[in-house]
Amino acid sequence: MDVLSTGVDGLDEMLDGGVPRGHTVCVLGSFGTGKTTFALQFVMEGLLEGDKAIYVTLEEDVDSIRASAAKFGWEMDKFLEKKTLAIYKLEPADLKATVAKLKSELPDFLRKFGAGRVAIDSVSLLTMMFPDEAERRARLFALTEQIKKGGATAVFTAEASDDNPKASRDGLVEYVSDGVIALRLHERPNGEVQPLIQVVKMRRVKHQRRVRPYNITEHGIVVLADVEIM
Repeated sequence: MDVLSTGVDGLDEMLDGGVPRGHTVCVLGSFGTGKTTFALQFVMEGLLEGDKAIYVTLEEDVDSIRASAAKFGWEMDKFLEKKTLAIYKLEPADLKATVAKLKSELPDFLRKFGAGRVAIDSVSLLTMMFPDEAERRARLFALTEQIKKGGATAVFTAEASDDNPKASRDGLVEYVSDGVIALRLHERPNGEVQPLIQVVKMRRVKHQRRVRPYNITEHGIVVLADVEIM
């Protein structure tokens, strides 16, 4: 089976090598768990391996995304100049324009660009724009199918439920995704906060299910795959 490295040290080990090519993976987490960092790291790994990549953002503008990447030493400008990377901005505040882009512009762009990797940050904001659950489900399913038809492997970030860190707030994205990776923050008795990661599901992969600690370092996310949670 053809698998892709996530770019996250330690996570590929938990995934028995990486993410199968063509999969859509949902990265769940609350504020501050590093979902955007994960998406950037996944995209950068693909660029460094020679893939084209698209980063779709609903939360930050293009300059902010570039600055966030640069903080970890990931220089996006050279890939933007070579046109192997595209940063695509959707505006949640402008529902009419965003729906129009989702229906025609974005699918056409995905098809023509020929990206090997796609990141969408965040799907939660995207689905919140549609008040009707049936439409939210239809839009999300259609987007997933468009990415897969284009041959890309995707990471969707999503806000975790307040009651269940392994589920999204809308309860939709985990069902249209081939894989779910949950990020959460654990407060120890001494008051220290330790980020934790778990591969909840990954189709066609014999993955580890145990919760592991991770750190967000100056070089990105690093999973301590051999460390047990005490």
